[in-house]
Amino acid sequence: MESQVRGGTRWKRFAVVMVPSVLATAAVGVGLAQGALAASFSVSGQQFKVTAGHLHGVGFAQYGGIDTVYKSTEGKEKTPVPVAISSFETARIDKMCQSVATKIPLIGKTVYLRLEAGNDPKKPVTAENLYIDVAQLNADAKFTNIDIGVAVQDKTRGPAVKEGESVLPGGFAQQAQTADLYGVEQTAWATTAGTFTLNGLSMRLGTDSEMECY
Repeated sequence: MESQVRGGTRWKRFAVVMVPSVLATAAVGVGLAQGALAASFSVSGQQFKVTAGHLHGVGFAQYGGIDTVYKSTEGKEKTPVPVAISSFETARIDKMCQSVATKIPLIGKTVYLRLEAGNDPKKPVTAENLYIDVAQLNADAKFTNIDIGVAVQDKTRGPAVKEGESVLPGGFAQQAQTADLYGVEQTAWATTAGTFTLNGLSMRLGTDSEMECY
């Protein structure tokens, strides 16, 4: 892996935190159709899974941060968790699948919410000013004009760090002109965006664990 490249860099099947990633949580994704959430908010105590055939992002930056997460769905206690904040000026996503599992005490079962969108190559999922708080990512990736090790406050690509975001201004960041991810498998805590368009959206609920994206 090259630490700084003025052309293209390709990384095969990586599974690390400080890497680019994208896609959104089910409930938040639908609510962001034509708007943006506040700069900071309390994150639910549930991670969600996402897969994608291909993500093409323009204006990418990634840096470390802290989310305030509820310890459980009861919503009584919170705890800080480290995240990798992946941000894109614009993103195009093909064959997106997203799932979240919720244990329901009253019925003694786990209910799965599954979303699919962008299955038509001519109508992909699109987003602008997109931020993803990532816990884990697996993918094949290619970057153009990538800089690794730039300070967060001095990055020149990607949307600006959100006001109120818990980050270290002089901390580690990486940025690239473009990022292409293939065969994405991701776990994340939260997503915000200026606009998020889910073309061909399909949503289902069920109790079969096979409804999870992976």
